Amino acid sequence: MPYSYEPHHFEDMAEGKTFESAGRTVTETDFVMHSMFTGDWTELHTNKEYSQDGTYGARIAQGPMTFILATGFVQRCGFVERTVEAFIGMNYMDIPNPVYIGDTVSATFECTTKRELDSRDDVGLVVIDASMTNQDDESVFEGDMKFLFKRQE
Repeated sequence: MPYSYEPHHFEDMAEGKTFESAGRTVTETDFVMHSMFTGDWTELHTNKEYSQDGTYGARIAQGPMTFILATGFVQRCGFVERTVEAFIGMNYMDIPNPVYIGDTVSATFECTTKRELDSRDDVGLVVIDASMTNQDDESVFEGDMKFLFKRQE
């Protein structure tokens, strides 16, 4: 599916509809900025010497950073731009493989649930399943994201 940047309202979403992000390469700056923002300076993510001798052989991204990369890809796809009122949670999140400095990652998204709300007539619930892979097509993130999408006026 070609990359596009087209906002979608609740009425535009349909179960089975998919979106594909552009890719991006994860940099050391990403690691540093995430640690600075969160205060998570765990050596597995920030100490090259320590992590070389560990299980993964190099520094790896924090799990929450991997999730944040996935949320960034949602924005890059554009379907939530100015049409989502809120991100309201997740039902699940799995990080089956690590993300390393230098990995190139991209994501695909699929609408799995679209439901009207009894309590509101200006938004509807949309659940998006996310799958992010690296350059070797290894899964590095699986999860869903629940959004309140605005209805068309």
